[in-house]
Amino acid sequence: MSNSSSISQFLLLAFADRRELQLLHFWLFLGIYLAALLGNGLIITTIAWDHHLHTPMYFFLLNLSLLDLGCISTTLPKAMANSLWDTRAISYSACAAQLFFFAMFLTAEWSLLTIMCYDRYVAICRPLHYGTLLGSRACVHMAAAAWASGFLNALLHTASTFSLPLCQGNALGQFFCEIPQILKLSCSLSYLRELGLVVFTAFLGFGCFVIMVVSYVQIFRAVLRIPSQQGRHKAFSTCLPHLAVVSLVTSTAMFAYLKPPSISSPSLDLVVAVLYSVVPPAVNPLIYSMRNQEVKDALRKVISSFF
Repeated sequence: MSNSSSISQFLLLAFADRRELQLLHFWLFLGIYLAALLGNGLIITTIAWDHHLHTPMYFFLLNLSLLDLGCISTTLPKAMANSLWDTRAISYSACAAQLFFFAMFLTAEWSLLTIMCYDRYVAICRPLHYGTLLGSRACVHMAAAAWASGFLNALLHTASTFSLPLCQGNALGQFFCEIPQILKLSCSLSYLRELGLVVFTAFLGFGCFVIMVVSYVQIFRAVLRIPSQQGRHKAFSTCLPHLAVVSLVTSTAMFAYLKPPSISSPSLDLVVAVLYSVVPPAVNPLIYSMRNQEVKDALRKVISSFF
């Protein structure tokens, strides 16, 4: 029997046992990580460089790219290092830090996606009030609120999770430190406190999801009333990338945390965790650049200016 005070490190789930497969995973995730760094870095550079993109929608997109970089940088480098050096260990303090930053970036991203949905709603359904409701000061305040919500939520969950007594060993069934996996190591009913916090956070997240669904119903109704086909296409081109990102994050995260235990397995948990923690930060820049002509034009200018 061990407790949390005697645990100095945790053992993360390995992607493979064979050395060849471990190296294959390292190179695969290195490619994904570099693609995420390049894609999000280009989005940030383009929005900061092109003054035509200094609007609320692209200000929020810049913040989304920053959060994506933080999210994928919290989990993937450690997983790559473990695969490269054939180890599974992560120190107790590093595990707490990883859980904190991952929860912060993920919560802040969800809050920001809700704000971005509100931005599209005002732009399409209430265009005459856009400048008033989404002025520069209001945008900064909303983005700061998204980051602050992530920080407070992560602080609450990290403090609650790592105050639990742990007596079920130190092996985690995931490639990064995740709240459900640490709760499995708890040996007292105190874990119900953290479980309650998880449910409460999920309830708030579901409330944000309902707000986004209702907003998009209003947005699509307004778009379909636009008389010109060009106007409808422009409206859809700014909404569909956001809707695709929301759908990807929602479906994978909900499946990860709400799937029944009967279909749970280490390999399935691993795949689902990669889908919601690694895939969105890597594909978000591609989604936004492919569907948005303004971003594509600005990207061409940035790239041509370098070469």
